[in-house]
Amino acid sequence: MPLVETTYCDRCGEPAQQGDHGPCRAARRMEPPRYCARCRRRMIVQVTPTGWNARCSEHGELASA
Repeated sequence: MPLVETTYCDRCGEPAQQGDHGPCRAARRMEPPRYCARCRRRMIVQVTPTGWNARCSEHGELASA
């Protein structure tokens, strides 16, 4: 599986290397991603009782473990 480059924060959508994303990392323990970490597109997110699915129109789908 190829390594995915993280350019943007998947919670706030801002550049990953700028600013403090500690609060974003803490929130992501309980929330699904909202932005694609590769292209910053807003993802379509579906939350279910057993997990979540998030889909970027360009880079495909992510799912909770």
